Amino acid sequence: MFARKLLPLTGALVVGLALSGCNTLTRLSEVGSEPRLSDIENPAVIAGPEALAMPMPAPEPLHQEANSLWRTGSRAFFKDQRASDVGDILTVVIQIDDSASLSNSTNRTRSASEGAGLPAVLGFETKFAEFLPDAVDPSNLIEASSDSATDGTGSIGRSEQIDIRVAAMVTQVLPNGNLVVAGRQETRVNYELRQLQIAGIIRPEDITATNTIDWDQIAEARIAYGGRGTVSDVQQPRYGQQIYDILWPF
Repeated sequence: MFARKLLPLTGALVVGLALSGCNTLTRLSEVGSEPRLSDIENPAVIAGPEALAMPMPAPEPLHQEANSLWRTGSRAFFKDQRASDVGDILTVVIQIDDSASLSNSTNRTRSASEGAGLPAVLGFETKFAEFLPDAVDPSNLIEASSDSATDGTGSIGRSEQIDIRVAAMVTQVLPNGNLVVAGRQETRVNYELRQLQIAGIIRPEDITATNTIDWDQIAEARIAYGGRGTVSDVQQPRYGQQIYDILWPF
């Protein structure tokens, strides 16, 4: 008897776990302990499983200066310390301080009036009473008016500020010399895990002498900053509510 009562409860629990996916299983495994850091793995998977294929210019022959100790593109006399090959590391400086404010107001009013009458038509106006009602005034046979008004107001306010540095690794050298970089950083503070990911394409010429590059010099930049843990979990609606909001048509 007890087993029969327990069976629906067990089935509901299994269905709930199936609906919530792996995230619920991960959270259940971390109950009473801090979030586990991800294993260190090849950062190339962040940029994607496949090698990038981009439009490339025609190959140019390499020009070398005879009897010269200086290498083209080098910023150090003996060796260029900047990242230039697969596996090299450089620092990406992310300093986003962006704000935008937009306000728009529209006010439109239009009024129109028309009138027409036949007070005198060669004396025939005296005959109007024979076929028109007595209340009709020949001098004011047609009168029309229209009014329209539109009033609209809209405003947008946005502010973003991020100041962080992250190390990235060169995962691919494209045929034109550009570098594909990808990096990931995880920081755990108490029971909250913060993750920062970045990937994109850079030019070796944009790398500074200190082996850094600004985020706005990265083409096809993909920057993700978020986390998971107790605080992030509280800020998200429960999976049942999310499914309800998606399926409920009203």
